[in-house]
Amino acid sequence: MFSLQAFKRSARYQLIRAGLEGTDLALRTGLPLSAAHRSIIFAMHHVDPAPVAEWTPNAWLTITPKFLDETIQTVLAQGFTPLALEDLPERLSDARDSRRYVCFTLDDGYRDNARHAAPVFQRHGVPYTLFITAGFVERSRSIWWKTAQELALTAKRVDLSSCGIEETLHLDGRTSRVALFDRLSNMITEAEDEDAAVAMLDTLARQHGMDPRGLTERLTMDAAELSALAEDRLARFGAHTLTHANLRKVSDKRLRSELTESAERLSGYVGAKPTTFAYPYGYPAAVGGREVTAAGEAGFAAAVTTQPGLLTSGSKENFAALPRVSLNGFYQRQRYVRALLSGLPFRLAFRKRRI
Repeated sequence: MFSLQAFKRSARYQLIRAGLEGTDLALRTGLPLSAAHRSIIFAMHHVDPAPVAEWTPNAWLTITPKFLDETIQTVLAQGFTPLALEDLPERLSDARDSRRYVCFTLDDGYRDNARHAAPVFQRHGVPYTLFITAGFVERSRSIWWKTAQELALTAKRVDLSSCGIEETLHLDGRTSRVALFDRLSNMITEAEDEDAAVAMLDTLARQHGMDPRGLTERLTMDAAELSALAEDRLARFGAHTLTHANLRKVSDKRLRSELTESAERLSGYVGAKPTTFAYPYGYPAAVGGREVTAAGEAGFAAAVTTQPGLLTSGSKENFAALPRVSLNGFYQRQRYVRALLSGLPFRLAFRKRRI
């Protein structure tokens, strides 16, 4: 089975890598970093020293503690000042403050964040923000992209009839397994009712001996672990909804609930009301004007997307829709970090979209 989506994904990663290499070459031949770029917000998920095969569907979500450590050293060497995300709006609003800031954020509350990332931040005295989904903490919501990957990597034969597809797939190699993940991923992301699609995937997984919510429990911190991590003076916590749903597809009433109730639940876990928020998925199909307005009305001082870019001193930032730069498992090279800090890859991408 050929996965066109996997091919396109691989081609995109190769194109990005080529752009980063080209930027690095330009920097090494004398192109200066742009002073217009005031700050950068890094986005991460897993921080784990265990090797991850690059061909696996979620490999991009994991970086090593060594890469994180080196990245912190790189941004410090480039003159960036570490700052907690919750403090960024005030600093950027101060016309007298010309410093460049770096914020580190981690999505979903994975257990490895406390085990492997926190010690790196502590070693350097760098604050960090974890965005927490209440449904993961309380084990009431499965992490569908983890369920889909485990099913694709472990099953030998998958009957899709429980998903409304009268087809049985035989998985006999990498290509067929990645293709199944892509198919399941599309089923979730293209569904109008994400809850129903996730439920179908969970049913399919249970039919193959998996426990989707048990997988959530294995991967993410519970309330007690979050409370313990909150003792770290460098740790900050932001809301990441109740269910990690695509907010553009939910009702106005549910949107408000996903924002405000997730903040209330998080306050109960860590003992402090969050002032920051991360949109699930964070790309344009999941974050629009309605969602940005709702985040501001919910009282968050800053809300972040996954749309790439740096913050500039020459423009008034929309603090309810801040861009972030992914620290991606496929690009764990410090020359790529320096390329990102230059801002050049984002300027080129913007011009390409305009053409």
